Amino acid sequence: MFAVWITTLSLLDAARGGQVCYKRLGCFTDNPPWSGIPERQLAGLPSPPEAVNTNFLLYTRDNIMKYQISATNTSTIKASNFQIHRKTRFIIHGHLAGADFSWITDMCRFMFHVEDVNCILTDWRGGSSGLYTEAVNNVRIVGAEGKDLFLTDKDYGYSPAKIHLIGHSLGAHAAGEAGRRKPGIGRITGLDPAGPLFQYTPTMVRLDPSDAKFVDIIHTHAGHLFFDFGILQTCGHLDFYPNGGKTMPGFNLSYLDFSPEYRSVGCGHKRSLQYYAESIITPNGFVGYQCETYRDFVSGACFPCPKEGCPLMGHYADKFSHKTGKEQQKVFLNTGPLPPYARKCSFWVLQMMLISKVTMNSIRTNTSLAYRNPQQLVSGVQHKIWSFTCVRNMHYQHYPGNAEIIIETDQLMGTSFELKALLNFVNEVMTLKIL
Repeated sequence: MFAVWITTLSLLDAARGGQVCYKRLGCFTDNPPWSGIPERQLAGLPSPPEAVNTNFLLYTRDNIMKYQISATNTSTIKASNFQIHRKTRFIIHGHLAGADFSWITDMCRFMFHVEDVNCILTDWRGGSSGLYTEAVNNVRIVGAEGKDLFLTDKDYGYSPAKIHLIGHSLGAHAAGEAGRRKPGIGRITGLDPAGPLFQYTPTMVRLDPSDAKFVDIIHTHAGHLFFDFGILQTCGHLDFYPNGGKTMPGFNLSYLDFSPEYRSVGCGHKRSLQYYAESIITPNGFVGYQCETYRDFVSGACFPCPKEGCPLMGHYADKFSHKTGKEQQKVFLNTGPLPPYARKCSFWVLQMMLISKVTMNSIRTNTSLAYRNPQQLVSGVQHKIWSFTCVRNMHYQHYPGNAEIIIETDQLMGTSFELKALLNFVNEVMTLKIL
């Protein structure tokens, strides 16, 4: 993928002002903001719909094997297992889906374990398998094709509010294009929306909160560089940044390590798909905390959850949709390096004030955990803080007269644990050991 993207950088087309028109889908130009702006200098027009070859593959509990439906042939919808009483979730793949395609189709089957839905895979590999810049231009065709299908659904009395578009990479912006063309879409989920040629572009070009009633984003390979395949800026009502949104645990690749795995998936770019798939069958697994920055989150400044609760990353993010009073809310959480990725992460800051006379066995403390009552910590004794299973990181700082310990913990869902700590003092320097 990297080699393909670098090649596209040299394909600068100075001629602009072109236009192509296609029956059913309308006209497309390469005028600004589609090209010729600082964030998108490359010009180009989308390929013909026949070349993009957008197919809609319907899966339901009644037919777990694909069934193709078409906006231009309504008899295919009438003959299918599409039911108007169900929600409809579209999954839209990104650039060079290829090897990941069968894995993406499995997401529909995950959904059938927890809900009865119409699950439609939007297959546009004909338009996404070439140069990245060509695929970027073809996003508009995919969005227009989707809007055409939505209009057909309307003829059956199907409300767009029951439609959920799930797009990965370029597929996220295709979902945004469909939502821009068809107001009233219920929800769009962007799985690490593509960054190159979309970052900081006008909202008409990229996914943004106006494209649906509720837009949630998962950032997993975000950044400002061309090597960062995901978009860094907020572009939804809720933007989730697991592990800070840039580097995912379990990958040790640098920007200079162009291994086959890096080239094919962009390191953490595909991880957003895996997080979403796991979230379908882990309803309370990916709890996020609203924060301004990841540094604030790591410091423990964003705990505990407010009265209205904390949002959930992934499939069940819409449980929090009625509580989003504003757009572009940042949400942070941590995940594990390997499946299962879901962790209930907690950061507790223990501010321990040293008193005039300290013994080897105990210290009087003020804690900023779930409450602020003084608590006695004794070596070798279990102390119920809240519930967590293991300590990932512990940061210790000692100052004259006080000490601060920041403990980051992971909790696997459905488990509980009591902290067992050993306090030691050597030359008035306190250390804490988790037993």
